Amino acid sequence: MDKDLKNKTLSELEQLVIDLGQKKYQAKYIFSFIHSLDALDISQITPLAKDFRKQLTDNGFYISKLNTVETFNDPDGTVKYLFELPDGYRIETVLLSDDQRKTLCVSTQVGCVMNCVFCATGKLKFRRNLTAAEIVDQVNTVQSKDSKISNVVFMGMGEPMENYDSVIKAVRILNHPQGKNIGIRHLTVSTCGIIPGILKLAQEDIHLRLAISLNAPTNVLRSKLMPINKKYPLEKLLKAVSTYQNKTELRVTFEYILIDGLNDTVLYAQMLARMLRGYKCNINLIEYNPHRATSNQRPATTFAASDRTAMKRFAAVLENVGIETTIRLKKGQQINAACGQLGADLLNI
Repeated sequence: MDKDLKNKTLSELEQLVIDLGQKKYQAKYIFSFIHSLDALDISQITPLAKDFRKQLTDNGFYISKLNTVETFNDPDGTVKYLFELPDGYRIETVLLSDDQRKTLCVSTQVGCVMNCVFCATGKLKFRRNLTAAEIVDQVNTVQSKDSKISNVVFMGMGEPMENYDSVIKAVRILNHPQGKNIGIRHLTVSTCGIIPGILKLAQEDIHLRLAISLNAPTNVLRSKLMPINKKYPLEKLLKAVSTYQNKTELRVTFEYILIDGLNDTVLYAQMLARMLRGYKCNINLIEYNPHRATSNQRPATTFAASDRTAMKRFAAVLENVGIETTIRLKKGQQINAACGQLGADLLNI
């Protein structure tokens, strides 16, 4: 049995409390003290009787905690947190600030197997999935050090759909009114295109926002950038998106990293516009961010970011056909915290 109380939903805690011969309502104290008041030890859950707290401890139950190794601050206001897990593996989490809006980009795996060529995390060996507690605690820890987190995006290290159960459990915990109470529309999961995960997400009773990393309007180019496209090509991926939208009636965000001379031409913009015709969507055009380990000054790829003129030209094509388009310029690049850079500092470890 999993003994980490932070890794349990309220309903799971209720069953646990009942199994221990206690009253069901006491589970609410455990859940709220952990996820609302950031209790780090069972002894801090003071509404529980001392005998019950001792019973939990004697039975091996505990509250897990991420270890903050280091914090990095970019001049643009971006903050990156390096966390160490109980088994010694490390993950990174990024806090983005935009006026009063605080968005936390959380990791879901140690490393990644998707091997997208523009992403530093894909060059790390995959070690394991994170538990729901380890995902949630990224939010708990950062919020305890900073102001209230308003949005959480599952866009950090790893592919969320490859750790589906833990991600959905984390969503339920973060969304719960007796926990962090983050609105479901303020939670976004991003995928490189894992079709079974998209279809499964459509069947959930809660519908968080879905973002899909697209990056090319043809299978040939996308397969070069993202090997997963060979297994789940564009026509099958878009069919899954249609199923998702028919079920949830939600808009989908498509993410498109612009790389100079590779996928940023007007022709590709026109092809993308035709491909997405009829979909309820918006597009985030993301400035490519080169990555290198801090101890190694050689870039990991030969790619370069599209210049601002090319980005605006690409966006104009999409906007002219009525697709809402946003250009996302680099944030956190100086500390390897921008899109595609997470894990770069760990490449030599």
